[in-house]
Amino acid sequence: GEVTNPLSEVNVEVASAPVSQRWSGRDFTAAETKVLNYFQDYGITDRAALAVLLGNVKQESRFETNICEGGHRGPYHTCRRGGFGLIQWTTQGRYSGLGRHARSQGTKPEHLDTQLSYLTTEVEWKKVEHIFRSEGRSINSYMQAAYRWLGWGVHGKRTIYAQDYFNRLYMS
Repeated sequence: GEVTNPLSEVNVEVASAPVSQRWSGRDFTAAETKVLNYFQDYGITDRAALAVLLGNVKQESRFETNICEGGHRGPYHTCRRGGFGLIQWTTQGRYSGLGRHARSQGTKPEHLDTQLSYLTTEVEWKKVEHIFRSEGRSINSYMQAAYRWLGWGVHGKRTIYAQDYFNRLYMS
């Protein structure tokens, strides 16, 4: 007799995974969008947490990866003192760590991708990462975590910037 494969007649439906919604920024620059997407890919999904991260980067560097404290712009090795880059790495250990990280990645310390991947390896970030990954906190609560992470001397307009980013984030 003829043998038929009983499965050949069966329609197999594959459930498509739901497309997870993401935050997008209204009137964001390319750098702001890249930083926003990096943190979302990293597992940070709370609107206020993302707004605080963006607000702190804006206060520290205006998203300029080649900026030294005081405004000098140039390659990593020309920043002799003070902070450098996205989050103004200031201490010798953190500044040198950025250079070592870039060498290990085969990239330049001035590159946005290099700085983003470096900041999430730092012990200072690791101590507060769980707070940014948690949902439902206030901007002020996330701001306290940002202070523990960055240890800024001047608060500046961080909270104003965070509120502005919060208002410009929308689900896409």
